[in-house]
Amino acid sequence: MEGVLHHVELYVSNIKKSTEYWGWLLEELGYTVYQKWEQGQSWKKGETYLVFVQAEERFLDVPYHRSRVGLNHLAFHVSTRNRVDEMTEKLRERNIPILYQDKHPFAGGENYYAVFFEDPDRIKVELVAPSK
Repeated sequence: MEGVLHHVELYVSNIKKSTEYWGWLLEELGYTVYQKWEQGQSWKKGETYLVFVQAEERFLDVPYHRSRVGLNHLAFHVSTRNRVDEMTEKLRERNIPILYQDKHPFAGGENYYAVFFEDPDRIKVELVAPSK
């Protein structure tokens, strides 16, 4: 277990929007609700969990941008290329824009099959299939 990621905590601008968005996505990926309180919620899979917490009003004046210092994106494994395709359709059904449309599903390279999209705060998220 040493070195395995324990948890990631993200501050969000709107906890209601973020928990609706991330709840659907994480449950699709096999996570279950772990903790829930007025200002946050977490989902767990195995020994790793993701936490989403409402940012305080005084810190909302500068919005998140993945090109600044800090988190760029979160990438999750999926089982197959078909699963990437299935999730891409589910994202589209939810009106979640797919990033890099002109290169999808090979935006990460010729042998890299993935879908890229953003959460309500524009944090980039990636679902990637195993390489051939």
